[in-house]
Amino acid sequence: MLKYTLTGFADEISPDLDVQMSVLDSLNIRHIEMRGVDRKNLCDYTVEDAKKIKERLDARGFKLSAIGSPLGKIKITDPFEPHFEFFKHVCDLADLFETKRIRIFSYYIDEGDDPAKYRDEVLRRTEIFVKEAQVRGILLQHENEKGIYGDNAERCLDLQQNFYGDNFKCVFDPANFVQCKVETYPHAFGLLKDYITYMHIKDAHMDDGVVTVAGRGDGHVKEILTELSERNYEGFLSLEPHLHTFVGFSDLEVGATNKATEDAGLGGKLWTAAVTSLRGILDEIGAVNAEA
Repeated sequence: MLKYTLTGFADEISPDLDVQMSVLDSLNIRHIEMRGVDRKNLCDYTVEDAKKIKERLDARGFKLSAIGSPLGKIKITDPFEPHFEFFKHVCDLADLFETKRIRIFSYYIDEGDDPAKYRDEVLRRTEIFVKEAQVRGILLQHENEKGIYGDNAERCLDLQQNFYGDNFKCVFDPANFVQCKVETYPHAFGLLKDYITYMHIKDAHMDDGVVTVAGRGDGHVKEILTELSERNYEGFLSLEPHLHTFVGFSDLEVGATNKATEDAGLGGKLWTAAVTSLRGILDEIGAVNAEA
């Protein structure tokens, strides 16, 4: 049976943390995969300033399921040493927020370039991260993403086969695979199912890459959650709806130029629609909310 806890990227509700928490309160969700907060990426806050954010979360009973960091979202040809210093800062933030999970990526590769050329460097950098994570007691969660080394199932599997363990596991994002023209089920899921410990919930159409709510695209979200249920999955389902452009969107998607909406209510409405669709699927497959 699938025993899940809902969480998500609340910066898609609003850049304002208080609004984020109010909408999540209304949806009975008590966790956040924190990325953007008060118009700034969490990882760009000093530890001292981040303490104020932690106090606000504590006051309203919220916890972080993970830090939705941008680690590994630089070009593979960019210098690594400054990025490693940034990595250590993010680990400090994870300690502060009492979460051991940090979402990471595996470096952008120029369009048309051969990812195989950079495999050794990707593995070298990832190994340095993993060794530091072992020292710090951190779990690195690699997410498949457009344009990075791990944009298809085979290269994600390569990373997992090299590093899977207490400090490195797999985040599975169906929509990101669809946007890379990768079949999510049974292909990608079949390769990665033994390594998945965290799910991002968004869906997309194969023909144009447009993101939609779970179950209405080509990501096979229901089939994946059904098989996870059969595998007795217990963990987070993290909503990343991407149903509109939002503050910080252009920093997340390569080539994104759309102006973020300032409609204070739109993000909450779209996030609610995403939650409603997901909960419908979970009810159909008899999943159990671990926090109910």
